[in-house]
Amino acid sequence: MSSPLPSIAIVGTGSMGGAILAGLRRPDVAVEGVRVTTRTEASAAALRAQGVEARAIEHDSAANDWVVEGARVVVLGVKPLQITGLLAEIEQELDPRALVVSVAAGVTTASMEAVVPNPVVRAMPNTPSLIRRGVTGISAGSRADRSELALATALFRTVGTVIELPESQIDALSTVSGSGPAYVFLLIEEFTRAAQSLGFDDDVARLMVQETFLGATLLLESTGADPEELRRRVTSPKGTTERAIAVLQEADLAEVFERATAAALARARELAAGT
Repeated sequence: MSSPLPSIAIVGTGSMGGAILAGLRRPDVAVEGVRVTTRTEASAAALRAQGVEARAIEHDSAANDWVVEGARVVVLGVKPLQITGLLAEIEQELDPRALVVSVAAGVTTASMEAVVPNPVVRAMPNTPSLIRRGVTGISAGSRADRSELALATALFRTVGTVIELPESQIDALSTVSGSGPAYVFLLIEEFTRAAQSLGFDDDVARLMVQETFLGATLLLESTGADPEELRRRVTSPKGTTERAIAVLQEADLAEVFERATAAALARARELAAGT
């Protein structure tokens, strides 16, 4: 049995902070202790009702100091523009040996290291972390050693797959696995509209499309085959699928996805520059 994770503080339990908290609370995950802060008292009360130590910044100006006190790992789950200000706020209560982990897009480890003396890891999880099927890219700052990177890896394995990367690639990862679920949802939206235009009721169209995407993804996972090979097996020569694929390829999807990810990467760099 692996060693339990040390005490963890989550500052801000929005979608990502909440997903990490859910992963830590699974019965097969051992952790010495978890404290969290939320924005509103209502959300903090809901968490306390579930047995989570939680305070809200809404009516408690010392909540963030309280949550990091004594924590071995501090996860920053606030918006990118709030990260450095938050670090300055909690610096006095933050153990200088604690590992600081940010899940904010575009915020560099260097910018965090300029505020606190701690080892820092930058992480980019995605929303399927909510169901423990996330993909998280992590990059170590200049002060984080292999043991601290391993600790961050163990933390994010509670919500899915972890990929260690140099920081120069973390923004690019965010355009693929970070933004990627939105691309898939957009495809499902448009495919559902196409099904509806063929005369299917809304509920039937949604069921067909969603189960088709889910089934195809599970088939890809279970077989381990290349997606190109699986597509070839579905595409009979001179058949209906071949005709449809030809239309999709005329749209130059490769170029569309390249432009989309390039746009997302440009925005990530803007966030890093504070714009």
